[in-house]
Amino acid sequence: MSQHHQADQTPTPRYKPYKGPAGGWGALISVAQAWLTSDNALKNLRMMLKTNQNGGFDCPGCAWGDSPESGMVKFCENGAKAVNWEATKRRVDAAFFAKHSVTALLEQSDYWLEYQGRLTEPMRYDTETDRYTPISWEAAFDLVGKHLNALPSPDMAEFYTSGRASNEAAYLYQLFVRAYGTNNFPDCSNMCHEASGVALAQSVGVGKGTVTFDDFEHADAISCGARTPALTIRACSNRCVRQSNAAPRWCASTR
Repeated sequence: MSQHHQADQTPTPRYKPYKGPAGGWGALISVAQAWLTSDNALKNLRMMLKTNQNGGFDCPGCAWGDSPESGMVKFCENGAKAVNWEATKRRVDAAFFAKHSVTALLEQSDYWLEYQGRLTEPMRYDTETDRYTPISWEAAFDLVGKHLNALPSPDMAEFYTSGRASNEAAYLYQLFVRAYGTNNFPDCSNMCHEASGVALAQSVGVGKGTVTFDDFEHADAISCGARTPALTIRACSNRCVRQSNAAPRWCASTR
């Protein structure tokens, strides 16, 4: 039985104000709760210890590059939660969708929806019942092919990828889209960083980061604006800690 009792009930109110610190013991407790309520605690602990490790796998939480230094813990709070959500034993099957209409699901918070679990089979939306119903993989591929082949031009289709997908899945997905005849597939980085990309291109001439890990070692000051590195950017946090201990350099974070 899941230990996450709150996720099994309708959450009211949907969002609660939080005035505590974004890191420290509160972050550790939050990670522990996500780990214990995954219904797969022992296996997920081993998974977290392989996150961003040599011979392991890249964290599905962000796209920050990994430093070559070894370390037992190489993930942030959000990264640990992402691993536990992906590797959970909780499942969303046909019985779940038979119980909940899409209209009812829209009233739930993202938090509640996340903790219901992972999909177990392809689903198709039924407008008459306002519910998702299971279909076979063959029927799912036929349905997708039917609609894609009916378009006058492949460029009329847009293919969105998620940052939570694995590198291998994203690679196969883009091969499929290119074979179909278009490269119209904005990924999560395009969607999440469109505004910053445009601003950076206008100000410095390129829309992406231009620094390397070595650049941190030569910086006299590092400022992280509007972020909480220890909470959301594990690798950046590690670099800031190293540089703050190497006088006269310093690192500051503002929100």
